[in-house]
Amino acid sequence: MEEDKKIKAKSETMEWVKSIFFAVIVAILIKTFIFNTTYVLGSSMYPTLHEKDRLFTNKISLYFSNPGRGDIVILKAPDNPSKDYIKRVIALAGDTVEIKDGKVYLNGEILEEDYIAENAYTHTYDEDTWLVPKGYVFVLGDNREEGASKDSRYFGCISVESIKGKANFRYFPFGDRFGKLE
Repeated sequence: MEEDKKIKAKSETMEWVKSIFFAVIVAILIKTFIFNTTYVLGSSMYPTLHEKDRLFTNKISLYFSNPGRGDIVILKAPDNPSKDYIKRVIALAGDTVEIKDGKVYLNGEILEEDYIAENAYTHTYDEDTWLVPKGYVFVLGDNREEGASKDSRYFGCISVESIKGKANFRYFPFGDRFGKLE
């Protein structure tokens, strides 16, 4: 009888170990290939995102399609590979972006940007016109105050391959900002 209890306990322990091991492997696979979480630091995406917002980042969609205009993406910082940036895709390969008089023009048409602060002025640095090459996108932070965002105005167009995911859901804080990102 005592022997049966020991065998049963050992078997049960092994089942727990297998289950925990399987759960860890599944969690690693999900985090690596399907989605991740992102913690917002800084104000480069204000007013859309605030410091300390927490987001779900969808990785799997990038295996099937490139990001589109208006998508909020997480990318490897071109000027510091140990950091990630969060920015909005403004233009795709083949598009021309021009910034003049504080307004963004996409392929000659003024870009309607309902996600930036009212009367925001988009500053430029060294350049004011970009042609987006194949395999690249042009990104901007939603905060257009001078020096508030390191983005394509600062480091040029970014490779689609440097994009790590699309931010599509804010899970913290709860309340009126909780939910799908637009």
